[in-house]
This record gives sequence, structure tokens and C-alpha cells, in this order.
Amino acid sequence: MGDPARKVPTFEELLAEIDRLPEYLSGEILEPGEIRTMSRPKAPHRRAVGQCYRALGDADKASGGTGWWIELEPAVRFGDRLFNPDLAGWRVERCPEPPDEYPITLLPDWCCEVLSPSTARDDRKIKLPHYARSGVGWVWLIDPEIHLVEVFRTEREHLILVTAAGEDETPRLPPFDLEINLAPFWILPKPAEPSSP
Repeated sequence: MGDPARKVPTFEELLAEIDRLPEYLSGEILEPGEIRTMSRPKAPHRRAVGQCYRALGDADKASGGTGWWIELEPAVRFGDRLFNPDLAGWRVERCPEPPDEYPITLLPDWCCEVLSPSTARDDRKIKLPHYARSGVGWVWLIDPEIHLVEVFRTEREHLILVTAAGEDETPRLPPFDLEINLAPFWILPKPAEPSSP
């Protein structure tokens, strides 16, 4: 007689496991029934997230701006999955008060993922298409390694690359009507030490 089929944990059971993780780990449910844990990000990732958050201050109502609620690493439920985008935004016209539930169930209007060597594959292969299928209108991918921001718009559950910018450009990146100086996003490599004669 074979073993009984393995019981797949419910979303609520997995969320309770994530809530018990030590502070130095975070968890997501990228595939139903499975938790992916990761350690806190390294300096290039943290810098890109922080600088992007600051750059969007004029759009973030909580920071004195207008039009958006911008959140750092919110836990957002997408059906039986839980994603923690590095940044997410909700338009004030659709969400008059900042989302205040855990996990957030109101679909973001914009999500931003900052790629790290350990997460880039899942961000591109799992999260990016799932954002589109769920109806997130805009998604940014920021790659601190190659100093690049890619902006995608969702059309009929598919993502269309609208623009890309990098290095020290100051583009207007949709959906925000702001000029964003990208130079501070990147940790530049230290200059090489001169060799001794």
C-alpha cells in the first residue's frame, strides 16, 4: 500500500510559518504550497531600493507627494501566493487610504523588483509573469549589477517593455510623471589601486 498523498499546506499555514521566521530572513510563497526564504539583501540591492523610494517621494502621498501610496516590501497576496515586491504603489484615486491589512489583498498598480543574483531568476520567471496575469498595470525591474531599469506595462495579461534607462540618465519613467536621476541608484566599483613600480 502506497503512502497517502502529501497534504499541501494552506496559504494560512504557510503565512504562519513565514511570520515565525527569524528577523534576518524573509519569506514568500512563489508557488502554491511552498515557501521560499531569503536572507536580507546586500548593499547594491539596498541602495537601489532606498534611492528609488526617495526618488518617488514627490509621488508618495505619505511623504508629502500626491497621487500614490508607495510601500517598501509590502506583503501582497495574489490568490494562493504571497509576494514581497521591493516596492509597490497604489493610486490614491483607487485607494484613498494607504493599504492597511496583512497581507495586503488590494492589487498594486505598480510593483518594482530589484534583482539580486539569488533572486533574479525567480523575479523574472515567476513573479514578473504573475504580476501581468494578476493585472498589475506597471512593473519595474532594477538591475544594480548592470545599472539598468526596465519598465513594463501590462496589456491583456502580457508585459510589454516600454522603456529602459540606466547609468546616470534622468528619464521620466511611467507611470510616474517625475524626472528620476538614476545615478544615485548604483554603487560604483572602487577605482583600481595604482600598481607599484
